[in-house]
Amino acid sequence: MIIDYRRPSTLEEALLLLSTKEIKTVPLGGGTALNRPSTERFIAVDLQALGLNVFEKRGSILTLGATVTLQSLLDSGEIPSGLQDAICQEAGYNLRQAATVAGTLVAADGRSPFTTVLLALDTTLEIQSASAGTERLSLGDFLPLRGERMAGRLITSLLLPLNARLGYEVVARTPVDLPIVCAALAQWPSGRTRLVLGGFGGAPVLALDGPEPGGLEQAARDAYSRAGDEWASAEYRQAMAATLARRCLLSVAS
Repeated sequence: MIIDYRRPSTLEEALLLLSTKEIKTVPLGGGTALNRPSTERFIAVDLQALGLNVFEKRGSILTLGATVTLQSLLDSGEIPSGLQDAICQEAGYNLRQAATVAGTLVAADGRSPFTTVLLALDTTLEIQSASAGTERLSLGDFLPLRGERMAGRLITSLLLPLNARLGYEVVARTPVDLPIVCAALAQWPSGRTRLVLGGFGGAPVLALDGPEPGGLEQAARDAYSRAGDEWASAEYRQAMAATLARRCLLSVAS
């Protein structure tokens, strides 16, 4: 429950508000997560006036401001087709107009296609706080510690590498449903290969990060060996994860 609303005009003011300890104070980007019904009381700090809704490509890195919306990223023409597909599956058009890139990562669970792909690409986050200044953190390190990491902190930008080939494959009940299993594979010119699986649990799972893709399918099976829930059995997810991983590898090779 939002009990107070603030709209700072500077980043410094926003960080000062977020460092308040008397009552929980949280950043408000697109509002798609904070506007859900909740009994928890908190102050919302609106980020709209901070200029965090821009992105810039420099070399092989696309820097995204935290409040860039999923739809504006989709429309940018700067991202690979696999990420475009993941954004379209993440949310419908109306929600994509409001949902921000940082807010989507903070609220994501294991079924988030957008988070799955960004984890495969080894995305880096820039996080600021009034006490510690600016720090950089990999998305893989951030996801397990979201609650602890975000107290008094604010994601200001995402650094998305564009020099990797990307494959994205998914199994879902319908094309507009969130995945039962999805796989994202990024491969760099050096041969480094990262495979991430989504569709289960609290966050997507890094199944492989190595200098080459050897053992890819077994890594996929191992990562989802206990991934059973009301949507699918662990055995089904294991089989699909291996199949989707193979398809991703074939797509980046072609």
